[in-house]
Amino acid sequence: MKNTLLRQALAGLRLLLVATVVLGVAYPLAIWGISRIPGLQANAEGSQIVVDGRVVGSSLIGIDPVPADPANDPYFHTRPAASAEGNLGPGDPASTGGSNYGGASADLLAAVQERRGAIAAREGVRPEQVPTDAVTASASGVDPDISPAYAELQVPRVARVTGLPLDEVRRLVAEHTSGGVIAERVVNVTTLNVAINRARHPVGAQFRENCAVTRVNVNFSRNCAPPG
Repeated sequence: MKNTLLRQALAGLRLLLVATVVLGVAYPLAIWGISRIPGLQANAEGSQIVVDGRVVGSSLIGIDPVPADPANDPYFHTRPAASAEGNLGPGDPASTGGSNYGGASADLLAAVQERRGAIAAREGVRPEQVPTDAVTASASGVDPDISPAYAELQVPRVARVTGLPLDEVRRLVAEHTSGGVIAERVVNVTTLNVAINRARHPVGAQFRENCAVTRVNVNFSRNCAPPG
C-alpha cells in the first residue's frame, strides 16, 4: 500500500515538474520569441505610436481629443462614447462599452439628435449632412476608426484651423484609410491626428499630450490629444 502511494506521489510530482517547465517556462518563452519576429513585434507590444522616442498612444485605441479652444478645433474626432459625461464626449477610456439602449429608446434618439446638432454646428454644415457613425457610439467606446464620409466632413475645419492646404489634409486622410473590397473602408483617427501634428510641426515636432503610461499597457487620460 505504501509503495503504491509513494509511486503515485512521485508520478504526480514528475507531472507537476514537467508541466511547470513546459507550460510555465518553455511555452511563455516560445510565445515571447514569436512576438519578436519582425513584423509582429509592434502588434505584440500593443501597436504603440512612438513620436520622438515617446509612446503617445496606440493605433488600436481611439481617444477623442479635447481642443484648448473649441472655436478653433484642429483635431479629427472619433465616434462618440457611451462613457462620456455628455452625449458627444470625450469618453472615459478606463470604462469601455456601449450604452445598451435599444433602437427605439427615447434616450438614445435624444442623444443622437443632440450629437447631430453639435457636430453640424462644429463643422458648419446642415444636420442631415452628418454621417451616421458620427452620432452613434461604437460597442467599445474606444474605436479609433471613422468612416471616410465623417473624415471628409471634418477636413475643411482641420485645414482652416491648422493652416494646412485642403489637398494636404485629404492626402493624409487617404494615407490613414484602410479596407476596401471585402473590409469596410475606415480612417484611423489616432494615427491621422499624429500625422496632422507632424505636418504642422515638421522639425522636432513634440506631441505634447496629457497621456499617462501606466503598468504594461498604455492607458490614456481623457485629455490625451496632440498639441493645439
